[in-house]
Order: sequence, then structure tokens, then C-alpha cells
Amino acid sequence: MIPIIMSGGSGTRLWPLSRKNKPKQFLRLFDDKSLFQNTLHRLTGVDELDAPIIVCNEEHRFMVAEQLQELAIDNADILLEPCAKNTAPAICVAALQALSRGDDPTLLVLAADHVINDIEQFHRAITEAEKQAEQGALVTFGIVPTIAHTGYGYIEAEPGGHVSKVKAFVEKPHAELAQQYVDAACYYWNSGMFMFKASTIITELEQHAPEIVTACRQSLTQASVDLDFIRLSKEDFEQSPSDSIDYAVMENTDKAMVVPLNAGWSDVGSWSSLWENHPHDDQQNVLIGDVVVDNVQGAYIQSEHRLVTVLGLDNIVVVETPDAVMVADKSQAEHIKNIVNHLVDEQRDEAVLHRKAYRPWGYYDGVDSGHRFQVKRLHVNPGHSLSLQKHHHRAEHWVVVAGCAEVTRDDEVLTVAENESIYIPVGSLHRLHNPGKIALEVVEVQSGQYLGEDDIVRFDDQYHRGNDVKGN
Repeated sequence: MIPIIMSGGSGTRLWPLSRKNKPKQFLRLFDDKSLFQNTLHRLTGVDELDAPIIVCNEEHRFMVAEQLQELAIDNADILLEPCAKNTAPAICVAALQALSRGDDPTLLVLAADHVINDIEQFHRAITEAEKQAEQGALVTFGIVPTIAHTGYGYIEAEPGGHVSKVKAFVEKPHAELAQQYVDAACYYWNSGMFMFKASTIITELEQHAPEIVTACRQSLTQASVDLDFIRLSKEDFEQSPSDSIDYAVMENTDKAMVVPLNAGWSDVGSWSSLWENHPHDDQQNVLIGDVVVDNVQGAYIQSEHRLVTVLGLDNIVVVETPDAVMVADKSQAEHIKNIVNHLVDEQRDEAVLHRKAYRPWGYYDGVDSGHRFQVKRLHVNPGHSLSLQKHHHRAEHWVVVAGCAEVTRDDEVLTVAENESIYIPVGSLHRLHNPGKIALEVVEVQSGQYLGEDDIVRFDDQYHRGNDVKGN
């Protein structure tokens, strides 16, 4: 069995914590592991698992690689989607990759951003689904509904058994219809998790969506290997229709089966669901970080950067990050996309970027900025380097506050120790490298008439990034 982890989402419904450059699946929302890491970790104990296949956005590839490394998973295939085409092409290309390993494996398709609390029950459902998949079924996991939820699609099962044929897939219902579904006891929430043989899903895709298979097969044939990644051919992948696996196959096949799953599942798709999945205090509040409240009930309040105080408000969401604060009535928080879209229309960086920006070499934190200056804190992982680069409009001062830096400046290679500094003039060819065993911490002061992240010309980069990629 090969786990297929779908990790291409943007997670804007949890803004400002989740943003395009680091969406929710890579955040540590509940414990010391991200949702992506927990998706893999909860498979521990499942028999005969092969190396996973990860399908992710090209922009997130280094976060995927780093978080896999933290789990000591070093044999995963990481497929890079050059553009978003929904779940059917992603599953198709993953199935083709799985078949390229030989034999005809069973695929367990999981989203990277779900929460499942009852791991034992989840494993039992996997075992049951595998029996059906081995017999040629396309299995979907149906979540036993706990409330008449209007935010999920539903699966209608044929009556008369624990594991049933799928009768119909139903769109998100209004409240009254959702209650009828729950009362009928043969409807399940559509989880977006599946199991099937690789050959079976390819055969069904060839029958119901042949253009997807043609484009995906060609994109994989023309793929290139880049470090630890398999970079799909952009020209070919773009030719694929954009469609979900539900619309492309599951609603059209006669092989669909549903395995019920009652394991404390959530897709963590809103601030309300995040509140529901955290422990509550006596006032039904979830308080995270430096938070002080008085006469507050049913609230989700999170502080990342500074003290947050709330007085006399119930059922609210307050989320504070270093560069943004979001306050909402909990019943309205699911409409946060309206705010994000407004920020996008105004071309605000806060819509997609965190103040802390992650790079393959580590990260930088934007500490301060003003007229003709900008201050950043650089964190360079041991053995890693920024690209060999120059800037046309800005000079840089680097102060090493922890670790030891090896600095290339034009024809010089210099060692800069802790509490020492170096100046990089405008137009000077330069590189920052951490040769040590501990993290390198550098305060960078930029000065000049233009300080945009696109003022960079790369001459060499160990991560194969070109000049079309902004930032260090």
C-alpha cells in the first residue's frame, strides 16, 4: 500500500495564520507536528506501507522536504504540480508514479490537512477499505455525521450493510435538508479520502476523463528530477482539464463503495472547527499564547506576538500575528475569504506572505522598515547557503549574532564571527553561507532607494532557483 498525500491547498480560510506561502497543512496547530506531518505519522502501525508519494505546490517543496526530514522519511516521491488542477489530475499523476515502481499497488489517498483523533478506529477502516480495493472497488471513506453540517458534501449509501455501494454524491445541502440526511442514517460526510488499486483508478479515469490521463502521463514522462523532487512538465500538465476526482470519476463509476469512519475527523476548514478541536476551559474558551480575558465565553483567541486582552465579548475569534490581527464573530469567521480577496485586490503582501518568510536555507523575519531602510533577521540552517547574488538598488550590512558566517564578497571569502559585521555595497556579488554545526543568526540592515524582494540577480544557487523567484 502506498500513501498518497495531497498537499496542494492554500488554506485561506484560516487567515491570518494560514497564508499562500505557508498554508494550514504545514502549521503546528495542535501539537509539535504539522497537520501534514500528523497525516503521515498516524499511519504508523499500518502493515506493509511503501514509501509515500506527496503531491504538492512547487512553492511549498522545501517545506515538504524539511518536514519529511523531521519525520526521518527520506524515501518519499515528491511530485511538484506546476499549476493547480484540482484533485483528479493530482491523483492521476500519483497513480502513474506508483505504477512506475512496479506491480499494481493499492493507493491510500489522504488530504494533508485533516485531523483524526481515534487512530485505532482509522486503522480499522483502512483494513476494511483495503479488502474492498483489492476486489476492484473505488473506496471512499464516509464520515459518520455528528451534526447537520451544511459545509460538507454528503455520500448517500445503499441501505443494508456496514460497507455499502455508493448510491449518490450530494452537494452541500441547506440546513433542513442536512438534518434529513442525518436522520436518515444512510448519509455520510464526504471526507475526500479514498482507497483503490492504481490500475483501477487509471482505468476509470481513461473511461470517464481520458484527457486528464493523457496530459498527466505526458507530464510525468517529460518530468525532470530536481534535487529530491520530481518536477512535472508544465507545458503538458497545463493541458489537463481541472476537475475533482468526485466529478471526474466517483459520480460516474459503478465501482464506488463507502466505508464508514467514526474517528473524530475534521478537515479543520474554519475557525469554528479549529475551536471545536481544541480543549476548552471552564468558559468554553480556547486561549493560546499571551492572552488575558474577563467575562468572555465560547471564544477562540490566539496570540503569536504580543499581549491580547478581551473584555465582555462572547463567541468571537481573535487571532494576532506579527503583522496582522483578525477579529470576527465566530458565526461569521467562515467568510474570512472575503477579507483575503479584498487584500489580494489591494495587492497587500499580508494576503499571501507571513512576516516570517521560509526559504530552503532557513527563514527570515522582517523586523522593521521605513523610508530607505529595512531590517531583517536571517536564520540560516547548518550547511546551507543563500544564493550567489547581487542587488542593483540596495546595500546590506550583516551583523552575526549567533554562529559563524562564511561570506563571499566579490573576490573575497571572509569569516565573520559572532558579534562581528560586514558591509555589502550596492552591486557587489555576495553570498552568505553557514559552515557550522549550529544555526547562523544574522541581523541584516538594508539601505537604498528600492528594497523590493525582486531586486535580485542570481548567479548560482544550490536549490536550483532562477531569477524568476523573488527573495534571497
